[in-house]
Amino acid sequence: MEPEESVPLQKLAGRITIYSITGCLHCLRTKSFLTRMGLPFVEVNVKDNPEIHQQIINLTARLTVPQIFFNNIHVGGNDFMNLSPEDLADLIELVRNNPVPPDAPPIPQPVKAEEKEPFEELKSKRDEYADLILEFKKSGVIGNHWSCLKMQQNSFTGKKLVNWLMEIKNLEKDAAVEMAKDLTARKFLSPLSGKGFENSDALYRLVEHESTASLNTGATAEYNTLSASKHSEAMRDLTLQLFSEHITPDGKLVDYKSMMKNPIFDKYCELATQLQRLNIEGLSREEKLAFFINVYNALVIHGTIKQGPPKNMWQRYKFFNVVSYMIGGEVFSLQDIENGVLRGNRKGIAQMSKPFSKGDPRLKIALEEAEPLIHFALNCGVLSCPPIKTYSAEEIDKQLKISAAAFLDSSDGCHVDVSKKEVRVSQLFKWYKADFGGTDEKLLSWLLEHLGDSPKKAALKELLDHGEIKIATLPYDWSTNSTE
Repeated sequence: MEPEESVPLQKLAGRITIYSITGCLHCLRTKSFLTRMGLPFVEVNVKDNPEIHQQIINLTARLTVPQIFFNNIHVGGNDFMNLSPEDLADLIELVRNNPVPPDAPPIPQPVKAEEKEPFEELKSKRDEYADLILEFKKSGVIGNHWSCLKMQQNSFTGKKLVNWLMEIKNLEKDAAVEMAKDLTARKFLSPLSGKGFENSDALYRLVEHESTASLNTGATAEYNTLSASKHSEAMRDLTLQLFSEHITPDGKLVDYKSMMKNPIFDKYCELATQLQRLNIEGLSREEKLAFFINVYNALVIHGTIKQGPPKNMWQRYKFFNVVSYMIGGEVFSLQDIENGVLRGNRKGIAQMSKPFSKGDPRLKIALEEAEPLIHFALNCGVLSCPPIKTYSAEEIDKQLKISAAAFLDSSDGCHVDVSKKEVRVSQLFKWYKADFGGTDEKLLSWLLEHLGDSPKKAALKELLDHGEIKIATLPYDWSTNSTE
């Protein structure tokens, strides 16, 4: 039952409360439904209010969002829109005539805070060499050079760089060589062939020119960032804000083309540019997980905005192997992030070899072991993917477990049929079976361990206690949420 069009907001004695996450399509659809019904509501972002989120989990035994309350009555998640007209009318009558009772679910107290641009908080200071690099780009030193029978575009020799530094900075040769080395250490420069600067014909290139395919190159990373994890959170938050501002009125589709014209997208691109020189080599396991999950999810949306959504299997394969960011002087595609870093350098779907070879400098960034929980955090831009969220290094393991339990609780994650002695799971478990133990028995044990306390978990335990279980897969919806 969906009304045809919006109506004026009604006056309610009580309160309708929606617990949501920014950018969640189910949440957006539910809010759109209520608005068209003329029903005002209070929205609580559970990401910003983790203590309240835990209280709602305790109240509902549900990890998914949205969760909707009419006063103190929990009416479910996005399935609330399937209520009968009679049941919905009774709920509306309840909040129209009855004030909010003391046992209604909590909402946060309003707090006035000075708004800050997310990227402003992340900039420590402008790099002392930023102006030098901007000047060097206009110097005429950068050109095309042959090396190993290959034309290296936008390149320059170490000798020419040193000579330019001596002239422009009035430096002695030794000091110019040391400055060139410092520029390389700060990842402004990337070596192409040979090494050295003093009397050297070794070729170099600015990192921002290293990959024309990467979506964050072509401009200078002028700032030093304070924290890789916080940086990626800010990027992801901006994409979620873009996402929510460009949803269609019915909450079903996203207008990615219009996102490119939004000033928020310009701010996002500035943040993405700073990834070029970001130091990620010293990140802990938790920092790597949060950083690369957030960057992956942001990169999918950035790629969709710039290139449009892939429409078939070949386009999808190309999208995930080509759409990339320059991070810390190295190129990382979506495949590299998922299978190279987060799965501990394991072969992905349709890959003939591991993403990183033994001599690949990106290999030292990879996790030591595959983390199976990442499959419930990465969103590849299709309808059967897990919902989009933002992750923090401090809470990453807890957040991943909640995301896994929420996905398994959803209709896309897992079905348990006691009468048929059958468990149907997302095809994610088929494609990445090795990450969940490699056998049906280990997969079922993994599911039991990670399901939240629910009738579904009780049903699975009952099946495991009574013998053989058939495992089947659920349909996977590759449809995009794009208006194109």
